[in-house]
Amino acid sequence: MSEQNKTSVRRLFEEVWNKGLVPVADELFAPSYTHHDSSTPDVGRGPEGEKKRVTLYRNAFPDIRFTIEDIIAEGETVVARWSCRGTHKGDLNGIAPTGKQFNIAGVSIARFTNGKMFEGFVNWDALGLMQQLGVVPVLGKVKAVAASTSTR
Repeated sequence: MSEQNKTSVRRLFEEVWNKGLVPVADELFAPSYTHHDSSTPDVGRGPEGEKKRVTLYRNAFPDIRFTIEDIIAEGETVVARWSCRGTHKGDLNGIAPTGKQFNIAGVSIARFTNGKMFEGFVNWDALGLMQQLGVVPVLGKVKAVAASTSTR
């Protein structure tokens, strides 16, 4: 099952995320699928929740592209280390398009049952994304500005 599960994770990144073929989510996710990611809004469970999540990000970043850097499977669990890039061309939860490009990394852990993902854990560089979009200042630059204004 490990190889089949890895194939499903590859399909998630390539077909669903990169190509925007959101109906494929119905084939990959169990109806009770739960997504654990504190950096992403809760959009619901199961395949429908995943379709909403993908649509949210693909609308904000129409050229989004994920690359799997490493993928490891053990039993019913698959871990993928990935990188992601794109350009901010659409609204992202109230953040107007900036036209800026980003490049971030993350790790996804998928747990399978009966050949479908039923639980996912994702940890990614959300702060880095916001900094690259110019929404949140880069810490080193904030410290430098603070230091220069305190000497005046």
